[in-house]
Amino acid sequence: MTDAAPILLAWSGGKDCLMALQRLRAHPCWRVVGLLTTVTLQFGRVAMHGIRRDVVHAQAAALGLPLIECGIEWPSGNEAYEAAHADALARARERWPGLRHCAFGDLFLENVRAYREGQLMREGWSGVFPLWGEDTRELSRWFVAQGHRAVLTCVDATQLDGAFSGRDYDTALLDGLPESVDPCGERGEFHTLSYGGPMFSRDLSLAPGESVLREGRFQYTDFLLEDA
Repeated sequence: MTDAAPILLAWSGGKDCLMALQRLRAHPCWRVVGLLTTVTLQFGRVAMHGIRRDVVHAQAAALGLPLIECGIEWPSGNEAYEAAHADALARARERWPGLRHCAFGDLFLENVRAYREGQLMREGWSGVFPLWGEDTRELSRWFVAQGHRAVLTCVDATQLDGAFSGRDYDTALLDGLPESVDPCGERGEFHTLSYGGPMFSRDLSLAPGESVLREGRFQYTDFLLEDA
């Protein structure tokens, strides 16, 4: 596959980016060379998902891919975030000179896609969206049927009962979601942490930690890495 183009994958640690990785690896046109993740410097966690930095690095190791970090302060405005993101892209291109594409696990939010494409275009990159437009009900069931394993790390309690935070993303959870909630959480209803299944060389050993409500809205459940 020497003609396959190198591509970077935006990595939140959740299920959608994992499915995007699976699609990209199955496509002869692409060769995933690394993961790009945004981490809040004060807390050492993935923004919104709340996943610990060491867990994200363990994911990358189990997936056999290097990780490029985009470090941001919290809180951080768009200008600061975009500068940090541009720096991360520049570092990635230095490492892989032919790199011109970055993939995302977005599903159907047009405004999010437009923002990402505009951000990339300014740096001379193009966006790729392997899951775009797919039926999220079918996709969520496919994820579980494939044997992927994930847990909910953050729930927007204004859209979904906070008690769902910390639960396994499985058939029972999907069956219990209200009709108003997208089964992939694409509207921000919840965020996930992928920790095992067919894409991983080994499942991560995680222990649930504290579950807290932040900003009066977001129910976060911490997951700690147990691996030695």
